[in-house]
Amino acid sequence: MFRTVLIANRGEIALRVARACRELGIRVAVVYSTEDTDSEVVRYADEAVRIGPGAAQASYLSIPAVMEAARRTGAEAIHPGYGFLSENADFAEVCAAEGITFIGPPPEVMEALGDKSTCRALMADAGLPLLPGTLDPVSSPREAEVLAAEIGFPVVVKAVSGGGGRGIGVAHSAAEFPAVYRETRRHAAAVFGDGRVYLERYLESARHVEIQVLADRFGNVIHLGERDCSVQRRHQKLIEEAPAPGLDEDVVAAMAEHAVQGAKAAGYVGAGTFEFLYDGRGRFYFMEVNCRIQVEHPVTELVTGVDLVHEQLWIAAGHPLRIGRQDVVPRGCAVECRINAEDADRDFVPTPGLIDELALPSGPFVRVDTHVRSGSRISVFYDPLLAKVTVWAPDRKLALARMGRALDEVRLEGKGIRTTAGFLRSVVDSGEFSTARHDTGLVGRLLEPRPVAGEGRVTAPSHAQQPPKAS
Repeated sequence: MFRTVLIANRGEIALRVARACRELGIRVAVVYSTEDTDSEVVRYADEAVRIGPGAAQASYLSIPAVMEAARRTGAEAIHPGYGFLSENADFAEVCAAEGITFIGPPPEVMEALGDKSTCRALMADAGLPLLPGTLDPVSSPREAEVLAAEIGFPVVVKAVSGGGGRGIGVAHSAAEFPAVYRETRRHAAAVFGDGRVYLERYLESARHVEIQVLADRFGNVIHLGERDCSVQRRHQKLIEEAPAPGLDEDVVAAMAEHAVQGAKAAGYVGAGTFEFLYDGRGRFYFMEVNCRIQVEHPVTELVTGVDLVHEQLWIAAGHPLRIGRQDVVPRGCAVECRINAEDADRDFVPTPGLIDELALPSGPFVRVDTHVRSGSRISVFYDPLLAKVTVWAPDRKLALARMGRALDEVRLEGKGIRTTAGFLRSVVDSGEFSTARHDTGLVGRLLEPRPVAGEGRVTAPSHAQQPPKAS
C-alpha cells in the first residue's frame, strides 16, 4: 500500500478520501487554494500545500502546481476525487511520466471514454444498446439539421467533452434546433475547450439508472448494483438512491451485465460508473462512463457495506480485486440528498456567504458527508455543495421517512444564505417520488407555477426552509 497519497481536490470529497487514507495507515497530503486556507481537510491532513488563488484554473486545475505539491510531499499516488482533474487524461499521463500513481483508469482508457463520441463507438462495438444518434461528431450546422431530422425530435445535442450534466441542449422541434445547436457548441467551447458535439434521440420520460463497477489491472471486473439518479434539475442530480425502486430485476441484471461487458471491452481499471436511461417499458440505453468516484457513491456503500475509496486505493496499489461478485450482498435501501447553498425560490441561484450557525442531521442510520461548520465561508469560486445527507433503512418507506426527518433537522444561519433542504423535502414528500413513479422530468413538474384558486393567477411554489413550530 502507499505511504503517502496527495489529494488533489477540496470540499467534502477531499475529507472523505483523507479519512479513508487515515484508516488504511496512509499519510495524507492535500493541496488547497487561498480560499480554502481554513478548510476542514487542511486541518485534518498531515501536510497541506497551498497551490494558488481561489480561481480553480490557477489552483485545483493547474497540473504543474499539483505535480509540484506531489513532489514536495513525497506522494506516491494522487487521488483526484471528482470534478477538477479527475477525468483529465493529460493529468493522468503526466502522473505516469513522473512515476506517481494516478488513482483512476489508465490515461488511454480515460481518453477513449472521456471523448463521448469515441466512447459511444466503443460501447456499440461491445454490444451495449445505444439511443439512435450519431457516432461521430457532426461537422456543420447543415449536416446537424439533416441528421437531427433523421433521428427524430426531440433531439439532445451533447458536447463530446462534456460531463457532470453540462454541455447538453435539448431541441423539441426543427425550428428550435439551430439555436440549441449553436448555444451548445458555444458553451462546450467555452467550458471544455472543445466545441465538438454529437446528437442523440431525447427520452423525455426516462429513469436515470447507473451501475457501479470495480475493475483491477488483471482483467477482473465486478458490479456493485445500481443507483437511481432520476431526480435532476437541468441534468444535475439532486437525489440518488439504491436500489432503483420499481425496476424489474431482469432489467437491472441485464444493465449490470452490459456495464461489466463495457468495462472489460475498454480495459477499465478502478472504480467507475456506467450510466443508462430506462424508458419504463423494459428498454434501456447506454449514456456514458464516469471514470471516477461519484458524488453519490455513499448510497452504494450503505447497501453493500463496501468502502469504495478503500477499494480504489487497493486496486491502484496494484492488487487484484479482493472481493468477488458473490461478496456483494445488497441489503435495505439508501437515499442521498445533496444540500446546496442555493435559493430554490430564485431559480436555484447560489447563495455564498459566512455561516454563522449550522446544525446538520444525525441519529440512527444517518450519514453526513460535509466540509463546512459554523464559521465556514461559502466561496463564490466553487460548487455550492454544503453536505450530502444519506440515510439507510430496511425498506424504502422507512428510508424516505428517515430522510424527511433528517432534512427537517438541517438548520443554517448566515446572512443571505439559503439551502435546498426545504425543496428536497418537498420532492421526497411528492406522490410521484414516494410511489416510485418519477422520472427525470419530476423536478420540472414540481417547479411549474400553480394556479391561485378563484383569481385566475399563478404563483410559484415556495420551498423556503420553515422555522421550527412553537410547542
